[in-house]
Amino acid sequence: MTATTSTRTTSATAVPRTAARTRRKPRHTGTYVLLTVLAVMWLIPLLWSVYTSLRPKAETDRLGTFSIGGTYNLANYAQAWTQGGIAKYFLNSVIITIPTVVLTLFLASLMAFAVSRFSWRFNTTLLIAFTAGNLLPPQVLAAPVFELFKLIQIPYSISDSGSLLNQLVGVIAINTAFQVGFCTFVLSNYMRALPMELNEAARVDGAGVWRQYTSVVMPLTRPALAALGTLEVIFIYNDYFWPLILIQSGDRLPVTTAINNLQGQFLSNYNLLAAGAVIIVLPTLIIYLALQRQFVAGLTLGANKG
Repeated sequence: MTATTSTRTTSATAVPRTAARTRRKPRHTGTYVLLTVLAVMWLIPLLWSVYTSLRPKAETDRLGTFSIGGTYNLANYAQAWTQGGIAKYFLNSVIITIPTVVLTLFLASLMAFAVSRFSWRFNTTLLIAFTAGNLLPPQVLAAPVFELFKLIQIPYSISDSGSLLNQLVGVIAINTAFQVGFCTFVLSNYMRALPMELNEAARVDGAGVWRQYTSVVMPLTRPALAALGTLEVIFIYNDYFWPLILIQSGDRLPVTTAINNLQGQFLSNYNLLAAGAVIIVLPTLIIYLALQRQFVAGLTLGANKG
């Protein structure tokens, strides 16, 4: 009787515990379904562009745009590469993107270090001033920036236009100005989460401000810098607005504008345009996939610390 009673008691207590453990496990079915739907919605245009780029225009005209079958080849990619001059325009994008990202992260890290690791009167005011610039859309500032760049005189030995217009350095400057506020905001929040005792210990050991910046704080912000660097490369590489406004010479435009060379005057070959679009988007996909782990780690650490 006693053994039977104890067995029943153990079984009775085990069932609620199992049920409680089952109830504690959250179910994310709705989240998974939503994320799957969003992922499919984002992938459909890319996959359709790849599919369209592999079909000759004659096959699309014969079978229809939304059809399956016919022949598939890489002829559109070869034609888009030569006709669009993508190699030349891609070099312009590299010249614009790499200096802009490096300069933006460097200036933003200096500003973030000043407002997050030191207490002074205009600390918050300066951070708000840097961040407020991101609230204005570029289209509103297009005319003032164009006139300003036209009035800034530069020696002809440096600029063949005598100003910042039609110069890659002008695009680098305006992209840096627009992106440094966002990067300052992110890095300052990340640096605020770092223990102040690190700077105090470095100060006791005789480290100056620059040594604290380079040897103490910056090594700890590498995940955030990796995440921001990935975002900035994608943002600046895909920028179409400012190069179109500030550069008049066609041979100095970035690769995002090279797709205009693939459009005819009276007829557009959408298979050729799709091939050009796929070629242009490949570098950003490769960069994101290569830095995906650092990108996710940077966002996760920033979220946990913030």
